[in-house]
Amino acid sequence: MGKLQNVIVDIYEGRDPDSVLYVEPDGKSLTTREALDRIKRFAGAVASLGVVPGDRVSFRLAKSVDAILLIHGCLWAGAIVHPLNNAYTDHELGSLLTDAQPKLLFCGPDEHSRLEPLARNAGVRLEVIPSTASDVSSARLETARITSVPEGAAALLYTSGTTGKPKGAVITHHNLLHSARSLASAWQLTKDDVLAHPLPIFHAHGLLTSINTMIASGGSVLLLPGFDVAALLSALTRCTVLMGVPTHYSRLLDEPSVTISSVAKLRLAISGSAPLPVDLSRKFAAKTGVDIIERYGSTEAAIVVAVPRDHTERTGWVGWPLPEVEIRITDQSGRRAPRGIGVLETRGPHVFAGYWRNPTATVDAFTNDGWFITGDLAEIDDTGCVRILGREKDLVISGGLNVYPAEVEEELRRVGAVKDAAVFGVPHPDFGEAVVAAVELSMPASAFDEPSIIAAVRSRLAAYKTPKRIFVVGELPRNAMGKLLKARLREDHSGTFRR
Repeated sequence: MGKLQNVIVDIYEGRDPDSVLYVEPDGKSLTTREALDRIKRFAGAVASLGVVPGDRVSFRLAKSVDAILLIHGCLWAGAIVHPLNNAYTDHELGSLLTDAQPKLLFCGPDEHSRLEPLARNAGVRLEVIPSTASDVSSARLETARITSVPEGAAALLYTSGTTGKPKGAVITHHNLLHSARSLASAWQLTKDDVLAHPLPIFHAHGLLTSINTMIASGGSVLLLPGFDVAALLSALTRCTVLMGVPTHYSRLLDEPSVTISSVAKLRLAISGSAPLPVDLSRKFAAKTGVDIIERYGSTEAAIVVAVPRDHTERTGWVGWPLPEVEIRITDQSGRRAPRGIGVLETRGPHVFAGYWRNPTATVDAFTNDGWFITGDLAEIDDTGCVRILGREKDLVISGGLNVYPAEVEEELRRVGAVKDAAVFGVPHPDFGEAVVAAVELSMPASAFDEPSIIAAVRSRLAAYKTPKRIFVVGELPRNAMGKLLKARLREDHSGTFRR
């Protein structure tokens, strides 16, 4: 058995106790020592409520320093944390609580009446988040510390459900620690860095990847309640790093007050959770002087590859494998290779332990020789750098020829009238599938000229790749982290070519 690990113990105790760790928009700050004291008190508080290592603890909380420290306290105490998306309906919440079987569900005071019947039906104890855990005795603190280092599960993260019923991915302490330390190194983060944090904390990007990486680096985190352009611009006068999703960068690009001088302190802009359009990246760099770099991962595989700080020239690529991470592709013929185009597979210390209470899905997620199948189509070049071409299920096969939606989407975004695009396949009586697109416009819909846009794409791409129809939408459907919901688009337009 290897060394016992607890990600919170390891990343916090490697810091200078007097270093500033959390900063709120009003300037209030918390040192590492103060944060650790509060974490230990929260750990003792949850232990006093009957939580033992291995128990699940669910959270439905507004973003705050105390919410994060409560979650870290649960991890310190050996619990498996289970964040719940703030957008979930009662039906979704009830289903996930029944599946996760948590010992506790923490919520804010304003959510108690809504969640009480859901928790009761699922057999879960509901608790309102404590403001502090100051009543916990020193003896209880010591007990919490001793029992807080089980090797194994740290988080239960449910997949977004864009392909069906969400599955609970069991993430280990080792998974989290590997990603945090590897990214801090790849991005050359230091104790002098300050992260602007506009992300939600119900998702791995906001709760785990971004915060853990900054803690491991020795730097600090300026927490914003959510994404607001004005608030983020104010924060960027004090921050050196921004981690966001493509939508954040798009909104910043649309803001006239964003200039090179307004983000002068920003040295590193990182995008994740959804594909970053190449055109958006280039326009942002031209306007701000800051290149956006990407990384790629998944719920089940944390962070697989990342673009290092000193390789900002790789626009459109998501990077090279982190230390100890292996990658390969499997093409349509079943051939496996370290280079080329195919379904991306990976193995290493970043890969999850399996799906919660779902051994069949766990077996299906891996190859016979133990590689995790990401389900993403990718290209690996001769240097080992990765470019994501889209989900395997989103590949369009038209007349027997493969069409990668990402390529067509980039061409559509080059057309001046198109702000954003989603390319997908729908049934076609002659070709099997036809390429179509849904677009957001940067002009009034009344001026939309479908034939002209199709012709513009056709001038740069083969006929079989060119959309046969283009549909205008007010806003492309996305989940909370900006991922396109193409299944919804396919369903909406499935009858386009029906005879």
